[in-house]
Amino acid sequence: MTYLFFLSAYLIGAIPSSVWIGKRFYNIDIREHGSGNAGATNTLRILGKRAGFIVLFIDIFKAWFATEVLSNLANNQSIEYMLAMGLVAVLGHIFPIYIGFRGGKGIASLLGVIIAIHPLASLFSVLVFLISLIKSRFVSLSSILAACSFPLSILYYFKSESNSLIIFSFMVAILVIFTHKKNIERLFKKEESKVNLPKKIFKRKPKK
Repeated sequence: MTYLFFLSAYLIGAIPSSVWIGKRFYNIDIREHGSGNAGATNTLRILGKRAGFIVLFIDIFKAWFATEVLSNLANNQSIEYMLAMGLVAVLGHIFPIYIGFRGGKGIASLLGVIIAIHPLASLFSVLVFLISLIKSRFVSLSSILAACSFPLSILYYFKSESNSLIIFSFMVAILVIFTHKKNIERLFKKEESKVNLPKKIFKRKPKK
């Protein structure tokens, strides 16, 4: 029975929201445009804000669902079991069976797992991501910094005593760095693309 839950976690995590939405509503395979990544950032660049945010929500939700809901259904909410379910879902996102095992980088899905496991730590990482994004406009750099901030917050801010959670937090940072190797190379070569943020973010309201 346990194997069925893990299989379900993989199949749910493997749902390729960006590819299916792109093909169904835009007649575009997102992997053939932009960075070639089947994730929310590339969807945002190629298909626009609406599609990008829908993909972002689905990718976060599916990993959260696998971690939180499937663990409930399995009657096992130990931190180890939930983390295992979440990691299987993330691997499903990165290597989706539905589209030839060519998926996204797993950032949004990792966030879904962290939200289920430690909501406050997820909020901390999101804040790091947003601050970095506003300052640099590099999604890749912001994702790496957010991922690296996760184990630091778990250890030094929230002072977790769960060895499983601590190990998982470092695994998150390592996985994100590994999946962003090409982005890191482009950052050093100053060839990485920036995202266009609303100008209102940078404009200060005039004093009356």
